[in-house]
Amino acid sequence: MNDAIRDPRDELVEHLGALRAFAMSLTRNSAAADDLVQDTIEKAWKNMDKFQPGTNLRAWLFTIQRNAFYSIRRKAKREVADVDGVMAAGLSEKPHHDGRLAMNDFRKAFEKLPDEQREALMLVGASGFAYEEAAQMCNVAVGTIKSRANRGRRKLAELMGMEPDEDPVIRDNTNDSVITTHTRQS
Repeated sequence: MNDAIRDPRDELVEHLGALRAFAMSLTRNSAAADDLVQDTIEKAWKNMDKFQPGTNLRAWLFTIQRNAFYSIRRKAKREVADVDGVMAAGLSEKPHHDGRLAMNDFRKAFEKLPDEQREALMLVGASGFAYEEAAQMCNVAVGTIKSRANRGRRKLAELMGMEPDEDPVIRDNTNDSVITTHTRQS
């Protein structure tokens, strides 16, 4: 038996789903999320020598993705606006009406949350990171992450017109974990 630590490059594919979900929460756009995941994997691959084997690869990848997202946002502030809307029209996506109206309501409400609250809810609620891990990834205090997540849960429930003890009825792992944590803490 070989107890050697696996090459982190072999593990990257295991984290693609979580990276995509986090990217969607940040960008709110499918194409931009895919681009962000691709950038994240590319940067991770190029900088694999900086990863410390035996540490949390997922947290390292999420940190890279978060930093890439905010770099893109800073760059976008310096870019020329899409005055005629051609670019924006090409990036938009029509909603999928497949009977999942509750999920659509959740997504709309989730998108109205401030970036910091969405980020905290995705890291702690949907991705399963501990508050301490999320705080480290965001480079803030643990109390800040707890506060952002709590305010985000409350605002999300308010936007969806839910009572604190109401069952959301939505059974998707991502949104269910975010909302049910709010109802337990209320």
